[in-house]
Amino acid sequence: MENSQETLNYNRIAKAIAFVQQHYRSQPSLSEIAAHVHVSPDHFQRMFQEWAGVSPKKFLQYIGVNHAKKLLGQQQATLFDTSFALGMSSTSRLHDLFIQVEGMTPAEYKHGGKNLYISYNVYPTIFGDVLIASTVKGVCFVAFETEDIPLEKQLFSNFSQAKFVQQDQPMHQELLAFFKQDWKNLPQIKLHLRGTPFQLKVWEALLKIPTGKLSTYKEIATNIQHEKASRAVGTAIGSNPIAFLIPCHRVIQSSGLISGYRWGTERKSALIGWESALTYHEQNETI
Repeated sequence: MENSQETLNYNRIAKAIAFVQQHYRSQPSLSEIAAHVHVSPDHFQRMFQEWAGVSPKKFLQYIGVNHAKKLLGQQQATLFDTSFALGMSSTSRLHDLFIQVEGMTPAEYKHGGKNLYISYNVYPTIFGDVLIASTVKGVCFVAFETEDIPLEKQLFSNFSQAKFVQQDQPMHQELLAFFKQDWKNLPQIKLHLRGTPFQLKVWEALLKIPTGKLSTYKEIATNIQHEKASRAVGTAIGSNPIAFLIPCHRVIQSSGLISGYRWGTERKSALIGWESALTYHEQNETI
């Protein structure tokens, strides 16, 4: 798919994030970061501000270890209670209120999606190209483009026996609304997921991590009452078939280190920083 301008900008931003993460000890300047992505400092500042809604300096603070540790330190058991979904009008409840999950039948799971008809298409977003696939029951697969695995191959390997047709669907457009910065009137999204009962339990727990907050593998394991299953939880998170919407990017190491994302560490950092920026602006608008 031909790159859009927003995809080109994201590629530059991802490259800048990778550069900063590799050289964070020396605290690179705006000029050094801009030079690394081959644009002028002024252009980079404008491009970044337009993409993220905050300055590069502020954004890089959002994806830093210290910021991550601060967010983890704020975690309380109430984040996994239903209280935050009762009347709160903030980005912290977005995914939890607007997403419904339906698991596929045992036969559909066992036979790799046999007898399923899946519509899919590829769309540009501010995080690069994304493939969205759906059945008549809901969205079943969302994946970002990566260098090593083509988008269609990611989909076909997940549903080896399904029948595919490349076409746009209204529910695809509804999902794309989540990539916009105005989250005040989001549609309800239905997911049709193929996973084991344990995986579905983990993925539903991910939906309870508020936007702009972070959690750890251990905390997820505790909240699904499998305290000693952190490794299994990590495997289930790594198998998440719905990028961004099921927010596996919000799970990090207890040390505050951002790593382990099937669609790239730079993209994970970008998602965390972008959501932090949106949450910051909304909180300040409501004060």
